[in-house]
Amino acid sequence: MTLRTIDTMADLQQAVGHVCAIEPKFQQLVDVIGLPPLRREEAGFKGLVRIITFQLISLQAAKPIWARVEETFNDFDPQAMQNAPDETFSACGLSRPKIAAIRAVCDHINNGKLSLTKLEAAEDSQIFNQLTSIKGIGPWSAQLYLLANLGRSDVFPYGDVALQESAKLLFGLETRPTAKQLQKQAIPWKPYRAAAARLLWSHYKFVKLDGGQI
Repeated sequence: MTLRTIDTMADLQQAVGHVCAIEPKFQQLVDVIGLPPLRREEAGFKGLVRIITFQLISLQAAKPIWARVEETFNDFDPQAMQNAPDETFSACGLSRPKIAAIRAVCDHINNGKLSLTKLEAAEDSQIFNQLTSIKGIGPWSAQLYLLANLGRSDVFPYGDVALQESAKLLFGLETRPTAKQLQKQAIPWKPYRAAAARLLWSHYKFVKLDGGQI
Protein backbone atom coordinates (compact mmCIF):
# COMPACT_ATOMS: atom_id res chain seq x y z
CA MET A 1 0.00 0.00 0.00
CA THR A 2 1.37 3.40 -1.05
CA LEU A 3 0.18 6.37 0.96
CA ARG A 4 0.34 9.64 -0.97
CA THR A 5 1.03 12.59 1.33
CA ILE A 6 1.71 16.31 1.15
CA ASP A 7 4.60 16.83 3.55
CA THR A 8 6.62 19.67 2.02
CA MET A 9 6.08 22.80 -0.04
CA ALA A 10 7.52 20.87 -3.01
CA ASP A 11 4.80 18.23 -2.53
CA LEU A 12 2.20 20.98 -2.30
CA GLN A 13 3.47 22.69 -5.45
CA GLN A 14 3.15 19.44 -7.37
CA ALA A 15 -0.35 18.81 -6.03
CA VAL A 16 -1.48 22.37 -6.76
CA GLY A 17 -0.10 22.09 -10.28
CA HIS A 18 -2.19 18.97 -10.79
CA VAL A 19 -5.50 20.55 -9.76
CA CYS A 20 -4.70 23.80 -11.60
CA ALA A 21 -4.27 21.83 -14.81
CA ILE A 22 -7.77 20.45 -14.31
CA GLU A 23 -9.53 23.58 -13.03
CA PRO A 24 -8.55 26.96 -14.61
CA LYS A 25 -10.16 28.87 -11.72
CA PHE A 26 -7.52 27.44 -9.41
CA GLN A 27 -4.77 28.66 -11.70
CA GLN A 28 -6.30 32.15 -11.70
CA LEU A 29 -6.28 32.01 -7.91
CA VAL A 30 -2.62 30.94 -7.73
CA ASP A 31 -1.68 33.70 -10.18
CA VAL A 32 -3.08 36.26 -7.72
CA ILE A 33 -2.23 34.90 -4.27
CA GLY A 34 0.42 32.25 -4.92
CA LEU A 35 0.67 28.86 -3.27
CA PRO A 36 -1.52 28.24 -0.22
CA PRO A 37 0.00 27.46 3.19
CA LEU A 38 1.09 23.89 3.84
CA ARG A 39 -1.33 23.64 6.81
CA ARG A 40 0.45 20.77 8.56
CA GLU A 41 -0.04 20.10 12.25
CA GLU A 42 1.38 17.62 14.74
CA ALA A 43 -0.04 14.10 14.48
CA GLY A 44 -1.09 12.11 17.52
CA PHE A 45 -3.17 12.77 20.60
CA LYS A 46 -2.33 16.45 20.99
CA GLY A 47 -3.17 17.10 17.36
CA LEU A 48 -6.55 15.42 17.72
CA VAL A 49 -7.34 17.39 20.88
CA ARG A 50 -6.48 20.55 18.97
CA ILE A 51 -8.99 19.69 16.26
CA ILE A 52 -11.70 19.05 18.86
CA THR A 53 -10.90 22.43 20.40
CA PHE A 54 -11.25 24.19 17.04
CA GLN A 55 -14.34 22.39 15.72
CA LEU A 56 -17.54 24.40 15.27
CA ILE A 57 -16.09 27.74 16.44
CA SER A 58 -14.17 30.52 14.72
CA LEU A 59 -10.38 30.60 14.62
CA GLN A 60 -10.47 33.85 16.59
CA ALA A 61 -12.46 32.21 19.37
CA ALA A 62 -10.51 28.93 19.32
CA LYS A 63 -6.95 30.29 19.53
CA PRO A 64 -7.08 31.63 23.12
CA ILE A 65 -8.90 28.48 24.28
CA TRP A 66 -6.22 26.30 22.71
CA ALA A 67 -3.49 28.39 24.34
CA ARG A 68 -5.05 27.70 27.74
CA VAL A 69 -5.41 23.99 26.95
CA GLU A 70 -1.72 23.80 26.00
CA GLU A 71 -0.72 25.58 29.19
CA THR A 72 -2.93 23.41 31.40
CA PHE A 73 -2.20 20.02 29.82
CA ASN A 74 1.32 20.64 28.55
CA ASP A 75 2.34 16.97 28.45
CA PHE A 76 -1.00 15.84 26.91
CA ASP A 77 -1.08 12.53 28.74
CA PRO A 78 -4.38 10.70 27.96
CA GLN A 79 -4.56 9.09 31.40
CA ALA A 80 -3.98 12.36 33.23
CA MET A 81 -6.50 14.17 31.05
CA GLN A 82 -9.10 11.47 31.59
CA ASN A 83 -8.62 11.81 35.36
CA ALA A 84 -8.82 15.61 35.32
CA PRO A 85 -12.11 17.10 36.59
CA ASP A 86 -14.50 18.84 34.22
CA GLU A 87 -13.74 22.14 35.95
CA THR A 88 -10.15 22.01 34.69
CA PHE A 89 -11.36 21.71 31.11
CA SER A 90 -14.08 24.33 31.58
CA ALA A 91 -11.54 26.80 32.92
CA CYS A 92 -9.79 26.60 29.55
CA GLY A 93 -13.02 27.60 27.81
CA LEU A 94 -13.98 24.16 26.50
CA SER A 95 -17.69 23.42 26.14
CA ARG A 96 -19.35 20.32 27.58
CA PRO A 97 -19.54 18.55 24.17
CA LYS A 98 -15.83 19.21 23.57
CA ILE A 99 -14.94 17.93 27.05
CA ALA A 100 -16.99 14.80 26.38
CA ALA A 101 -15.26 14.26 23.02
CA ILE A 102 -11.79 14.62 24.56
CA ARG A 103 -12.72 12.21 27.32
CA ALA A 104 -14.01 9.73 24.73
CA VAL A 105 -10.68 9.88 22.86
CA CYS A 106 -8.80 9.41 26.14
CA ASP A 107 -10.97 6.41 26.97
CA HIS A 108 -10.32 4.78 23.58
CA ILE A 109 -6.57 5.30 23.94
CA ASN A 110 -6.35 4.20 27.57
CA ASN A 111 -8.42 1.07 26.91
CA GLY A 112 -6.36 0.10 23.88
CA LYS A 113 -9.16 0.70 21.37
CA LEU A 114 -7.22 3.44 19.59
CA SER A 115 -3.54 3.73 18.73
CA LEU A 116 -2.92 6.94 16.83
CA THR A 117 0.65 5.84 16.13
CA LYS A 118 -0.45 2.60 14.45
CA LEU A 119 -3.21 4.47 12.65
CA GLU A 120 -0.65 6.59 10.81
CA ALA A 121 0.12 3.65 8.52
CA ALA A 122 -3.54 2.86 7.78
CA GLU A 123 -5.59 3.72 4.72
CA ASP A 124 -7.67 6.90 4.72
CA SER A 125 -10.98 5.07 4.99
CA GLN A 126 -9.81 2.99 7.95
CA ILE A 127 -8.62 6.09 9.80
CA PHE A 128 -11.84 7.93 9.00
CA ASN A 129 -14.02 5.04 10.20
CA GLN A 130 -12.08 4.53 13.42
CA LEU A 131 -12.04 8.21 14.35
CA THR A 132 -15.72 8.78 13.58
CA SER A 133 -16.62 5.75 15.72
CA ILE A 134 -15.59 7.86 18.73
CA LYS A 135 -18.46 9.92 20.12
CA GLY A 136 -17.87 13.59 19.41
CA ILE A 137 -15.57 13.02 16.42
CA GLY A 138 -17.53 13.78 13.25
CA PRO A 139 -16.59 13.63 9.56
CA TRP A 140 -15.08 17.14 9.53
CA SER A 141 -12.77 16.39 12.45
CA ALA A 142 -11.65 13.07 10.98
CA GLN A 143 -11.06 14.59 7.55
CA LEU A 144 -9.12 17.51 9.00
CA TYR A 145 -6.92 15.12 10.99
CA LEU A 146 -6.19 13.18 7.80
CA LEU A 147 -5.42 16.34 5.82
CA ALA A 148 -3.54 18.52 8.29
CA ASN A 149 -2.06 16.08 10.80
CA LEU A 150 -1.28 13.13 8.54
CA GLY A 151 -0.83 15.08 5.31
CA ARG A 152 -2.98 12.78 3.21
CA SER A 153 -3.27 14.12 -0.32
CA ASP A 154 -6.81 13.17 -1.31
CA VAL A 155 -8.87 14.32 1.66
CA PHE A 156 -11.54 16.98 1.17
CA PRO A 157 -13.63 18.22 4.15
CA TYR A 158 -16.71 18.89 2.03
CA GLY A 159 -18.80 19.79 5.09
CA ASP A 160 -16.55 22.75 5.89
CA VAL A 161 -18.58 25.98 5.62
CA ALA A 162 -15.58 28.05 4.53
CA LEU A 163 -14.89 25.63 1.66
CA GLN A 164 -18.53 25.76 0.62
CA GLU A 165 -18.61 29.57 0.67
CA SER A 166 -15.30 29.79 -1.16
CA ALA A 167 -16.55 27.42 -3.87
CA LYS A 168 -19.69 29.55 -4.28
CA LEU A 169 -17.61 32.70 -4.80
CA LEU A 170 -14.82 31.23 -6.91
CA PHE A 171 -17.10 29.36 -9.28
CA GLY A 172 -19.86 31.98 -9.43
CA LEU A 173 -22.57 29.78 -7.96
CA GLU A 174 -25.93 31.32 -7.02
CA THR A 175 -26.05 29.57 -3.66
CA ARG A 176 -23.54 27.94 -1.36
CA PRO A 177 -23.18 24.26 -2.36
CA THR A 178 -24.25 21.61 0.09
CA ALA A 179 -21.73 19.14 1.43
CA LYS A 180 -23.01 16.53 -1.03
CA GLN A 181 -22.79 18.94 -3.98
CA LEU A 182 -19.27 20.02 -3.07
CA GLN A 183 -18.19 16.41 -2.60
CA LYS A 184 -19.38 15.65 -6.14
CA GLN A 185 -17.73 18.78 -7.56
CA ALA A 186 -14.39 17.75 -6.04
CA ILE A 187 -14.26 14.32 -7.70
CA PRO A 188 -12.27 15.52 -10.77
CA TRP A 189 -9.57 16.92 -8.45
CA LYS A 190 -8.48 13.43 -7.32
CA PRO A 191 -5.91 12.35 -6.18
CA TYR A 192 -5.00 15.80 -4.82
CA ARG A 193 -8.28 17.05 -3.39
CA ALA A 194 -6.40 18.18 -0.26
CA ALA A 195 -4.56 20.69 -2.44
CA ALA A 196 -7.90 21.95 -3.76
CA ALA A 197 -9.11 22.35 -0.17
CA ARG A 198 -6.02 24.39 0.69
CA LEU A 199 -6.61 26.61 -2.33
CA LEU A 200 -10.24 27.18 -1.41
CA TRP A 201 -9.35 28.02 2.19
CA SER A 202 -6.78 30.52 0.96
CA HIS A 203 -9.36 32.00 -1.39
CA TYR A 204 -11.84 32.35 1.47
CA LYS A 205 -9.28 34.18 3.61
CA PHE A 206 -8.22 36.42 0.72
CA VAL A 207 -11.78 37.43 -0.23
CA LYS A 208 -13.79 37.25 2.98
CA LEU A 209 -11.20 38.25 5.57
CA ASP A 210 -8.65 40.34 3.68
CA GLY A 211 -11.08 42.02 1.26
CA GLY A 212 -9.25 40.86 -1.87
CA GLN A 213 -10.69 40.14 -5.32
CA ILE A 214 -9.92 37.49 -7.90
